[in-house]
Amino acid sequence: MQAHPQHPNLWLVDHPLIQHKLSVLRERTTPSSDFRRLLGEIAGLMTYEVSRRFETEPVEIHTPMERMHAQRLRCAPTLVPVLRAGLGMTDGILALFTEARVGHIGIRRNECTAQPEGYYLRLPPDVQDGPVLVVDPMLATGGSAARAVDEVKRAGARDICVVCLVVVPEGLAALQAAHPDVRVYAAALDRCLNERFFICPGLGDAGDRCFGT
Repeated sequence: MQAHPQHPNLWLVDHPLIQHKLSVLRERTTPSSDFRRLLGEIAGLMTYEVSRRFETEPVEIHTPMERMHAQRLRCAPTLVPVLRAGLGMTDGILALFTEARVGHIGIRRNECTAQPEGYYLRLPPDVQDGPVLVVDPMLATGGSAARAVDEVKRAGARDICVVCLVVVPEGLAALQAAHPDVRVYAAALDRCLNERFFICPGLGDAGDRCFGT
């Protein structure tokens, strides 16, 4: 994993296994069942790298042989999938962090204006107590991600990152302008947005492909 030289808020998770799975997920003939599975698998693999910054604390444990001092996570993370495509990433992350809390943010993009419109919000009451992962497969215009970060900050969260599969420079710039303190983790930096504000080359509509709609 490395920081991108041209985008200070972007950290690319470029592991070969992630890149392989992402290439299959992007393929237009990949069925929804495989798309869902790959989306969760990639999210889980990415989270291994994202969690490198999580704080640990010392604990005393008892092995079958003796007592020892070990390290455990100071606080379980909170996952905040952006509905609905973000749901496809949640199970893959929960497989690693079984004690994680999960909030939900419903944000839809107006297809005419490309502006985000919120329609649902439910966050854990202690969202401020640990790291928060806002998850959404794509960072396109950046509006939905910025709106989601607005909401979790308003709830008291401070340690926030955004986890995506693919991002574009336009979305990164918008999120950086709105929230310069928030890191973005992605598996790929794609070329641009087209005239309909879709990522190119992208992977299509992640929500539709994930749920077969």
